[in-house]
Amino acid sequence: MFVLTIDQRRSRRDVDRVEDLLADLHHLQLRRPFERTAGDEVQAVVDGTQVGARTVVDITLTLVRTGNWSVGIGVGSVERPLPTSTRAGRGPAFEAARDAVTRAKNAPARLAITAADSRHTGRALDAETALTLLALLILDRTEQGHQACELMDAGHTQTAAAELLGISKQAMSQRLSVARWSIEANGRTLVEHLLTDTSDASNEQPGDT
Repeated sequence: MFVLTIDQRRSRRDVDRVEDLLADLHHLQLRRPFERTAGDEVQAVVDGTQVGARTVVDITLTLVRTGNWSVGIGVGSVERPLPTSTRAGRGPAFEAARDAVTRAKNAPARLAITAADSRHTGRALDAETALTLLALLILDRTEQGHQACELMDAGHTQTAAAELLGISKQAMSQRLSVARWSIEANGRTLVEHLLTDTSDASNEQPGDT
């Protein structure tokens, strides 16, 4: 399982953004939905599958880009049966997420990944490093770069996207190149594989091969 614990940055000097965040994330299909756990913090439970890993990556990169959140990702088992309320959840993955969000507050991209089982710390570190590099790539984009990439992610061709932005196809290609859009897709896939590998490893029993 993946447990996401997300904490608002600079909350004492900012408005409470939690309710807006919960509304934005309400549509996601998660094992347990995001809930406010305490103060300006929210938490959710995501399946430890490839699809779940993709969801975790999407959420993390979206929130990191805003600059308003620290994101902690815990990987491991949870106590079953899972209670209806996320707040009532218990287990190693929840504890790992707590460690992760604490570390995320001082991390370069304000994100961190912790494996509940110390045997898988190396796997989690690989995933965290890859996700951090991907996040920094995205944070380095200009607003024009974000606009170009978002149109491509929405399924537009470069020609159609250029027309929507009122620029030439050559200018569109240049924006995507500077924004490193082609690298992002492969980077996301890499992080998803690393997260899934860490999750799969957490389900192994001692002595398994």
